[in-house]
Amino acid sequence: MRDSLFHLRRVENASLQSQIREMLVSAILEGRIPSGEPLPSSRRMAQILGVSRNTIVLTYQGLVDDGYLTSRERSGFYVDPTILDGRALSAPRADTQTADAPAWHGRFRVRPTLQHNIEKPLDWRAYPYPFIYGQVDQDLFPISAWRECSRQALGRKGMDAWTSDARENDDPMLVEQIRTRLLPRRGIYANSDEILITLGAQNALYILASLLMTTETTVAMEEPGYPDARNIISLKTGRIKLLPVDERGLPVDSRLQDVDYAYVTPSHQFPTTATMPLDRRQALLEQAAANDFVVIEDDYEAETNYVSDPTPALKTLDVDGRVIYVGSFSKTLFPGLRLGYLVGPAELISEARALRRLMLRHAPNNNQRTAALFLSLGHHDTLVHRLHRVYRQRWQELGNALQHHFPDSARMPTFGGTSIWFRADPRIDADELALAAEAKGLLIEPGTVHFGGENPPRNYLRLGFSSIPTDRIEPGIEKLAEIIARQPG
Repeated sequence: MRDSLFHLRRVENASLQSQIREMLVSAILEGRIPSGEPLPSSRRMAQILGVSRNTIVLTYQGLVDDGYLTSRERSGFYVDPTILDGRALSAPRADTQTADAPAWHGRFRVRPTLQHNIEKPLDWRAYPYPFIYGQVDQDLFPISAWRECSRQALGRKGMDAWTSDARENDDPMLVEQIRTRLLPRRGIYANSDEILITLGAQNALYILASLLMTTETTVAMEEPGYPDARNIISLKTGRIKLLPVDERGLPVDSRLQDVDYAYVTPSHQFPTTATMPLDRRQALLEQAAANDFVVIEDDYEAETNYVSDPTPALKTLDVDGRVIYVGSFSKTLFPGLRLGYLVGPAELISEARALRRLMLRHAPNNNQRTAALFLSLGHHDTLVHRLHRVYRQRWQELGNALQHHFPDSARMPTFGGTSIWFRADPRIDADELALAAEAKGLLIEPGTVHFGGENPPRNYLRLGFSSIPTDRIEPGIEKLAEIIARQPG
């Protein structure tokens, strides 16, 4: 057998044994190793791959145990001929389409690919100055505690909780933890039938848009605002009324008289970080009652208030059931978990649950139970305290650096959070600046994408600090100042 068949591309976070196993399994299932020929001996394979012979012996034996290989005494290891039974023979894929192929461009009812979205490099950790939003600092996350919760969740005693098809139902343990641990921190008290687990906040918003909105629906939204929420809603209706925010968040005036829904981020406006004061919140709810519209509250950074006194959610003032609350674990745990929750009247949650069943049934049971254990054992509260301490240091460091290099260009958020909204010189194009900064190892987020109106200002950007070490903040801002100084104009 040709030695060139075997090539190991070493990767991080995976043992050599698992990488060799993956290489051999792929070759077997793709039919590249004939079942009648022996594999290289363990000694020869170790030489080919540059690993120890013992690693190869353990890998071969594991593949024998799992039915991929058979061992013949004094002969070697062979592919088990039965491993490919039941697999259909595949024909070579044609590189070109026939004239009878569907004309897909004429079949699309919506075109999400044409929307503008926030973009971030997948390899952002490779950059020395990642001022990007929405990512986590892995050094702050209690991986050992999460691993232990995952081990418990996946144990034999809990198999029913994560192996069964729960249909439209959520993990009752996670719902109870949200109801008794998370929501009371925001001043919200809800029954279990008023809570729905979602695959993050975006899934919650998509469910609401699908359930409640048609082409005739009018929705008031913040300008600038959350692009994903605007894009989701625009798939259902073109009647979006963009209301420019001020230093107190969404304005409450006569422009809300003819809307059906208002999407707001009152505690920490996305992306300007403004906090809506109590009097404006009360005025918003009074308008909602007077004009019969519903408020969708996205509390996307509920657990990151480390500067001022705790600010209750808008929903705490809601006595008429006019506020739908959207929350997420993305900012305190990690965005890859894809867990969020929706809180609203039981009648709404019942319909949302039925719709979610048609979309994806329920969130992964193992993730739900792991998160529930993480909350119940107090690890989440410990993590929040740690994040508050570190984020406050970074918040202060970034504020001082901006004040030194860019006086009066940014307003420090009174809520805290994990980002600062930055206004550059009007002659600066933030998109071009981001490209120039990326070439120097500095990642920033242009603010243009957050505006939904025509001819948006191009000199705004958002600086996130959740994933950049404190000691790199000032040098990064100094480098940003140098890059801006070299920009045309």
